[in-house]
Amino acid sequence: MHSKDLIPLGAGVIAALALPVAAIAQSAQTKATVDAAKSAGIVGEQADGFLGFVVAAADPAIKSAVAETNEGRAELYRQAAVKNGVTPAAAGAAAFEAVVKGKLRPGDYYRPAGGAWVRK
Repeated sequence: MHSKDLIPLGAGVIAALALPVAAIAQSAQTKATVDAAKSAGIVGEQADGFLGFVVAAADPAIKSAVAETNEGRAELYRQAAVKNGVTPAAAGAAAFEAVVKGKLRPGDYYRPAGGAWVRK
């Protein structure tokens, strides 16, 4: 998906996705685990709006935290999609472009659509 494809999604999708990531049902421990994995370069943000593994994670706690976070995001994208008449995939991509990408910190990893991991 190209950024020009996001324009038709409208302000409603962006508003629905502008909720803080903390609005996704996840525990403080899950957030702390994901944040630590991001800082260590193990986990990064993907253009589809989900977390992905930059490197293989052997730690079950990291795998579990990423799965929990992604499940919460998937539900948020499903809700935004229904509300705005788009697909969940389009909602996830819009979230990455409009919300997540702007919150990346120096040193964070992200993967653009169809691309390799990039360090900010």
